[in-house]
Amino acid sequence: MSFLNYLISGISLGSIYAIIALGYTMVYGIAKMLNFAHGDVIMIGSYVIYMSMTAAGINPIVSVLLAMIVCTVLGVVVERVAYKPLRGAGSSLAVLITAIGVSYLLENAALLIFGSNPKSFSSVITVPDLTLAGGALKIQGVTIVTIVTSIVILIALQLFINKTKEGQAMLAVAADNGAATLMGINVNRTISLTFAIGSALAAIAGALMCSAYPTLTPYTGAMPGIKAFVAAVLGGIGSIPGAMIGGIVLGVVEILGKAYISSQLSDAIVFSILVIVLLIKPTGILGKQIQEKV
Repeated sequence: MSFLNYLISGISLGSIYAIIALGYTMVYGIAKMLNFAHGDVIMIGSYVIYMSMTAAGINPIVSVLLAMIVCTVLGVVVERVAYKPLRGAGSSLAVLITAIGVSYLLENAALLIFGSNPKSFSSVITVPDLTLAGGALKIQGVTIVTIVTSIVILIALQLFINKTKEGQAMLAVAADNGAATLMGINVNRTISLTFAIGSALAAIAGALMCSAYPTLTPYTGAMPGIKAFVAAVLGGIGSIPGAMIGGIVLGVVEILGKAYISSQLSDAIVFSILVIVLLIKPTGILGKQIQEKV
């Protein structure tokens, strides 16, 4: 049963990566930019939950909802202040450098406010563990909730994109920014909504991640954010189902790598996957080759 335990743990970790990767893939698919500060939004959301539960004694569910609101506002503000002025710059490098700057700003702000000492995070999940096969297979409650949450988010996002007016506007902006503007779509509002949704998902990912791995520091979101970007590229950045598939694959590979190869080499294995994917299929598993007219 050891392999099954590792596999389930990998799917759980991959589900967290997938939720984070959804933020990357939505922003890239619609705004054509990489928001490398996304991992630090996770960290901010986790601190909001931590402070709400420990300092204010607020209910865990309410704390998560509060974190979603704070992260949503933060995502919109970051987009308006840092990214919107660069949207017409014509250089993706400027946006990338700005994203890195925002990332360091959020990390150092957290260092000043909360300090560098790790915080012990109390789980927001109270679902009991599930024992199967006469006790040989034990699935933690946080694992069950994480996997179910990721599936619900995927279905909800797909329905939102395909069935709502706002979702159709996102598809139009992703297909052709200029044509969408001529059709009367408010591109700025659509991009802000994309950042808002991605940042709200980051708060959920932070709650799940810190419940499973209960240590919180100002750098908590940095490495998961980078790995989630790898997951987005693996699945096909810009594809919502691709982000989910990429996250699951990456989580399973990481856990199995730690179990059967080396815990010290697990990160190297993860990033090796990125290199291999870029060499063999740069568009990712579900990504499509885009023909650019010159």
